[in-house]
Amino acid sequence: MDDTSQKIIDATMALIRDKGYVATTTKDIAHLAGVNECTLFRKFENKKDIVLQGVAQEKWRANVTPEIFANVQWELAPDLELFMNAYMDRITPDFVNLSIGLRAPQLYEETAPLIMKVPQAFVSSLTEYFKKMEALGKIGHMDFETLAMTIFSSTFGYTFLTASFGQNLVHTDRASFIQNSVKMFADGILKA
Repeated sequence: MDDTSQKIIDATMALIRDKGYVATTTKDIAHLAGVNECTLFRKFENKKDIVLQGVAQEKWRANVTPEIFANVQWELAPDLELFMNAYMDRITPDFVNLSIGLRAPQLYEETAPLIMKVPQAFVSSLTEYFKKMEALGKIGHMDFETLAMTIFSSTFGYTFLTASFGQNLVHTDRASFIQNSVKMFADGILKA
């Protein structure tokens, strides 16, 4: 990819993150990229084409894959902290806002599978972790997928709310949230 095309992609993704897909115009993109609007159309078919090429780039996707959850210790509390921290390290406020912008009806069919990879990686990895913990005799049997979804929902919720409202709604800092949540989850899992 040449430098001009990359500048256009970067400008587009930044604008979608900040304004949303519908509110982002090709004129805005060209201005932010420092190119003529005609150049934009020589490089790409349309705004949607720019976005789809952007989401194909790793830099514009949260790199949440099962591999980031691989360094578990097979101890419940520190491992749950690892899962939550690994997610929050990658799902920054910028990525939350970008994923919201990528949910525009004009893009949703193409972007939804990419957006869904994030929760799928978290939930499937955590579900498999719980199964292995059960096999090791460290936790009892339960509905591991629902448990993983519950922990993911809590992690996602905190991340989304802090990205959207900062500390105006959520007054607990990230470290305290993770520590307190893990204690509650671990206590509940170990008592079940």
